[in-house]
Amino acid sequence: MPVKYIPYYPSTVEGQAILDNIIRTQRVLRYRENDKVYDRIKRGMPYYEVEPIETVGKPSENLVIRGECVSACAYLKEQGIKVDLVYIDPPFASGADYAKKVYLRRNPKLAEKVAAIEKEMDIDELKAFEEKMYGDIWNKEDYLNWLYENLIAIKSILSDTGSIYLHLDWHISHYAKVLLDEVFGEDNFVNEIIWRRKLATSYASKQFGITNDTIFWYCNGEEYVFNAEYSLDDENTQNYLAERFVYDDGDGRKYMKSPLVNSLYRQNLKYVFMGVEPPENGWLYKEERMQELYDNNELVMPENGKGRIYRKIYADSYQGQLIQNLWLDIPIVNPMAKERLDYATQKPEALLKRIISASSNEDMLIADFFGGSGVTAKTANDLNRKFIHIDIGINSIQTVRDRLIEAKADFQILEIKDGVSLFRNPQQTMDKLATIIPGLQRNVSGISNFWFGAVTEAKLGTVPVYVPNLLNTQEKVLDIPTINTIINQELQNLEVNAKKVIVYYIDIDDQKAVEKFIKENNATEIEVELKDLKNLLHEIVIEDIVEFNTTKTKDGYETEITKFISDRLIQKINEFNQKGNLQSLTKGKKFEPISISEEGLELIELISLDCENSEGQWHSTTEIKIDKLGYVIKDGTKTKEFWDGKITSDKKPKRIKIRNISGDETIKGF
Repeated sequence: MPVKYIPYYPSTVEGQAILDNIIRTQRVLRYRENDKVYDRIKRGMPYYEVEPIETVGKPSENLVIRGECVSACAYLKEQGIKVDLVYIDPPFASGADYAKKVYLRRNPKLAEKVAAIEKEMDIDELKAFEEKMYGDIWNKEDYLNWLYENLIAIKSILSDTGSIYLHLDWHISHYAKVLLDEVFGEDNFVNEIIWRRKLATSYASKQFGITNDTIFWYCNGEEYVFNAEYSLDDENTQNYLAERFVYDDGDGRKYMKSPLVNSLYRQNLKYVFMGVEPPENGWLYKEERMQELYDNNELVMPENGKGRIYRKIYADSYQGQLIQNLWLDIPIVNPMAKERLDYATQKPEALLKRIISASSNEDMLIADFFGGSGVTAKTANDLNRKFIHIDIGINSIQTVRDRLIEAKADFQILEIKDGVSLFRNPQQTMDKLATIIPGLQRNVSGISNFWFGAVTEAKLGTVPVYVPNLLNTQEKVLDIPTINTIINQELQNLEVNAKKVIVYYIDIDDQKAVEKFIKENNATEIEVELKDLKNLLHEIVIEDIVEFNTTKTKDGYETEITKFISDRLIQKINEFNQKGNLQSLTKGKKFEPISISEEGLELIELISLDCENSEGQWHSTTEIKIDKLGYVIKDGTKTKEFWDGKITSDKKPKRIKIRNISGDETIKGF
């Protein structure tokens, strides 16, 4: 349950204009259940307890937060934190599922053998399977409701001179533009940027190939930051260089000729220079500047006094052409690029470098509320900006943590205790719930899609089950409007003779008030039973098993991992093998199943030792990460060493943290 609700706007007077705009939006975009959005906005942003998880490096204002956008904005607003630039790359409502490819590590017991045949091995030979990270499957109405509330929350913590860049594709961008106009104001629309991600598509047989995304840029006021940028790398500029910079003085320095003619008549710029008559409107520069250019050999002089004078623009000092709103020079992340992280929807650092450089200055605060692979945080740090990375998925938090450690950044990791991150991420939680609710059956006839499914009880018959859609964080709080929909709409529409329904919740607004509302307003004979989802998940989440021993050495301490067992991963691998065997029988192709050694060390991705604290916030005294080729990354520094199953420390460890290849973390004391 939220500790309290934080108003989106500091005063009723200021907020009223926005709420008036909402009424106009309802007329322009009339879609299902959008009235609920306005009820939530009037109520405020839910503010939850925030738990510090880890501090990396020196204390700083840089934050990595596990939580969803609205709750994170509530925390930032309560802390009085204002953001200077927001870039968000939210789900595109594309109807796609995004998965992380999970690679088994090489068994350290076989390191010598692997090293001997390293040159013969191909990266594709490593055994891997995919694990769903999140689903981008929305209907239009739910997506617009969700996006609108997030944009309102972001506006509430954006500085007066701040900007927001919203990155979408063709699926929903045209609707999002209308919402942006409402939230930030039509007058604050700065640019629609077209980013060409790739040159062509090979699968467009009945349409023009789609090669671009759309980025909308809005400011929060007239005094926003803009630093003009130039490009030398794009195709147009390169053609311009080849066509125009064709002259040289025999020294190899290419230059182009630039006219020194004023476009408007200026009497004070009409003077004879070196015997050359001025043009009709006058020269471009005053005589002192012309003399300076002449002395520096930067002028091309005519053979007689009636010719033109040109300025030499040298190719090696040419800034390039001003960047326009059509970005053709930034490709998607190359599969072989150093920055590639095998993270779904990863954006190139060059894209964020352009946005951050253009719309912020050093020491300003940059935020990404759907941070994904952490490109915004990493690039902001590279450009000497402060950063806030927010994401609901544990894979995102772990990916950006490791990425920032490699970049030698200072930051703190926080977790918002809002109940949304019940399991690894909302998508996997939904998938897991379908298997752990006792007796649940999906797609039961006689009940609508509103219900998650139904269970069958001997005395009660069919019992419909409601589970909030964790992908849509608007549903995380069970409140009276939701209960009203259930008892006055969904119960009435049931086509089965139900005696009871079960309503699961992550959070509940006011349980006594909700129960009282049910009692006073339920006109049916159907019992409504409320159940907490957190209790269900906490009972079934099983930690990985790790066995290790620590010995004192002359240089410190050596901890050896002797065994690692992950029931969840073994189950996933078994499912992968079963699917592969079936496909091999169908297609007649040989299938090599994934096998795990007795030690199970192939399932480990990261080991961290805390030599400072026995409990509370984690302090990583030393850590090693094993990449998918089996090489060790020690405290953020890449090596060409294979992991030997051990980790060393100068001081005696108090706790050990082990992260498996899917991102589950287990902490054990010594």
